[in-house]
Amino acid sequence: MAAPPPARMSAPRATRTTALPAGAWWLWALGLATAASRTTDPLLLGLLVGVAGYVVAARRTEAPWARSYGAFVKLGLVVIAVRLVFAFFLGSPIPGTHTLVTLPEVPLPDWAKGVRIGGRVTAEGMVFALYDGLKLATLLICVGAANALAHPARLLKSLPGALYEVGVAVVVAMTFAPNLVADVQRLRAARRLRGRPDRGVTALLQVGMPVLEGALERSVALAAAMDARGYGRSADVPRAVRHTTSVLTLGGLLGVCAGTYGLLGEAGGGYGLPLLLAGLAAALGGLWLGGRRSVRSRYRPERWGVRARLVAGSGIAVAALMIWADAYAPGALHPPAVPLTAPVLPLWPAVSVLVGLLPAFVAPLPSSGDRAEGTASRGRGRAVDVDPRAKEPTP
Repeated sequence: MAAPPPARMSAPRATRTTALPAGAWWLWALGLATAASRTTDPLLLGLLVGVAGYVVAARRTEAPWARSYGAFVKLGLVVIAVRLVFAFFLGSPIPGTHTLVTLPEVPLPDWAKGVRIGGRVTAEGMVFALYDGLKLATLLICVGAANALAHPARLLKSLPGALYEVGVAVVVAMTFAPNLVADVQRLRAARRLRGRPDRGVTALLQVGMPVLEGALERSVALAAAMDARGYGRSADVPRAVRHTTSVLTLGGLLGVCAGTYGLLGEAGGGYGLPLLLAGLAAALGGLWLGGRRSVRSRYRPERWGVRARLVAGSGIAVAALMIWADAYAPGALHPPAVPLTAPVLPLWPAVSVLVGLLPAFVAPLPSSGDRAEGTASRGRGRAVDVDPRAKEPTP
């Protein structure tokens, strides 16, 4: 009798109970961003971007906020271009011997010493600006990956009651931008179907007014829905409790800042850790007391299962391994711009970055209902766009 085939471990479909908490995706993305902040090696930064992009392509849904990842990638490219333009025209603090071009220098008054416009542009300065801009772009792309994978509304379930109002504002802001991108895409498709140009300044101005009008209507509808559901209510808390909450929260944050500064400094290692722990305890106590004024109830709270812990742990592991690599091999993570040398991909830091691919294999797959809903929503958007009553100004 033939032996049964070996069982393969595959990720389940995401449902209401198996979907990952939004905090797990954010911890994973922040871990990648922390790793990006510890290096200027373009090969490692490109590997981090590749890891984030692969996970997003494998696990994102068809929801409107999931399509915002491309906007963050474009924003990162803009950041790199702006950094290079500034270095080209305003100079760079990095000295160099390989002159690319010499621009006419604008004379500046004595109070603007250290600032110049024009002058000698060196290859070393441009390479340093490229590395610096690439690091900032990678940070933005990592944040974009979290925004594309985490459901913005589910972030509210992970916040303490004291931060409830702040969480509502942040979630609304995070949901607002992807919806604007989706509105612009739908209106551009409507212009193409009508035979009108969808590119250029004129088309952008004609699309801007319907997008703004739709955003205002969405804001009014959201405010009415939140008011009908009782958002903004607060319990009657005694004044002493409110004052104690403020003192604990503010004092805890000051303790965290002082403790972190002590740990980072050379002379504050003795008092840094106790201050940090005391500040965290005070801040947590203040948040717990502040949550007493929130009268909301938790419906189906987020549950952290094994897969959620693996996703969050992979990001934390990437950050910890990269910080450790920066301690024992700083030269490998920071290739010098002077003298000009070709970047080399360090082996063990690269392996550490690849740990961030774990969510692409253990996170639940997007459910077919999510993909069907996203496809239907795009179809409904096109149907509205071709309707004669579509919100678009006539030329």
